[in-house]
Amino acid sequence: MENNKIKKFLISSEQISAFIYLFKWILICLVLGVLVGSISAFFLLSLDWVTNYRESHLWIIALLPLGGLIIGLSYHYYGSSVVKGNNLLLEEFHSPKKVIPFRMVPLVLFGTLITHLFGGSAGREGTAVQIGGAIADQFTRVFKLSKRDRQIMLIAGISAGFASVFGTPLAGGIFALEVLILGRIRLDAIIPSFLAAIFANYFCESWNVSHTQYAITKVAEMTPVNLLWSVLAGIIFGLVAMLFSKSTHFWSGLFSKKIKYPPLRPFIGGVILAIAIYSMGTSKYIGLGIPTIIDAFHVDLNSYDFLLKLLFTSFTLGAGFKGGEVTPLFFIGATLGNVLIWFIPLPMELLAGMGFVAVFAGATNTPIACTVMGIELFGIESGVFIALACSVAYFFSGHTGVYSSQIIGSPKLNVFMREKGIPLSEVKDRRQKK
Repeated sequence: MENNKIKKFLISSEQISAFIYLFKWILICLVLGVLVGSISAFFLLSLDWVTNYRESHLWIIALLPLGGLIIGLSYHYYGSSVVKGNNLLLEEFHSPKKVIPFRMVPLVLFGTLITHLFGGSAGREGTAVQIGGAIADQFTRVFKLSKRDRQIMLIAGISAGFASVFGTPLAGGIFALEVLILGRIRLDAIIPSFLAAIFANYFCESWNVSHTQYAITKVAEMTPVNLLWSVLAGIIFGLVAMLFSKSTHFWSGLFSKKIKYPPLRPFIGGVILAIAIYSMGTSKYIGLGIPTIIDAFHVDLNSYDFLLKLLFTSFTLGAGFKGGEVTPLFFIGATLGNVLIWFIPLPMELLAGMGFVAVFAGATNTPIACTVMGIELFGIESGVFIALACSVAYFFSGHTGVYSSQIIGSPKLNVFMREKGIPLSEVKDRRQKK
């Protein structure tokens, strides 16, 4: 009898603690959501303005080297502590040293807008995630959070930034839980992560910000043959994701090795990019490339579109320009899927949608978040095909990724990779030593 009373008391105490935990994070994530969602709204509206201005005044691309120099000087003299961007968030999560400086917010916001204004090929996710993470980490100082609560705050910040910039709160919540450790999900932060994503997305949209709408209206019949075709497509998407990650790291390493003065890297990179853009006579492969992404679902595109976008984006980011990788990955995946219609007998829009999220899944090692994103964007009807493509792409992209500070929690294939707890940046060195 006495034991039963003790059990009831323990259960009651646990539920009370859970209620207090929930109430605390609702308040914190509400404030975080207002801040991150509002800044994301400003960022998206500003991004639309600079994109429209650039497309109406293409002569401005000639000033891309100047834009690169401005970005380089800004980070060299004022942002050396935050130049690592998304990787800094991951490093502070795993090995806390100091609160992320708030200067990351204006620097990455300014740098990304300059990149897009003058014609660099970059995305927006990196900017939003850094804004979310940097703002969230300021709560550490204000509320004197413990190490564990600080980690949860960083997850909430990443979630808020990702969800608000893409309008995908479910994918944003899962992305933040999944991206930090390859092969592991931080479920202890699931409530704050989803709360932050939902609040930030809500407050972003409350500023009358609209997100691009996509649709897959024709889905293939779910037969064993069609599912096998989806697996083949996933393999190709994964290999291209690996190519993108390695290309970005290659250009970054090359610029760092050949040009010792950091501000000159985006300047020289800008010169090369401006010449390449004017030589090709098109602005198709710069900026976000959303018109081409939309076309990929319905119109036959060039077979080389995905390769040129991959080259332009990896070079832009490797040279030191600012922005994200995800929207260019959407472009690469959607246009690649568009091309696969030549030999994979699945509907064009389905292949484009699968590539849209699967290349992203392979490059960021977040197959679950990307599957959910695909369902949020395209509908549940294509969910099985999207899940197959994302999971297969994840495995075939290998132990690479756009976030070099991502820690390996569970190797994809133990046959080839047994080490755990090391960042992706050290994988190559470990293999060479063997």
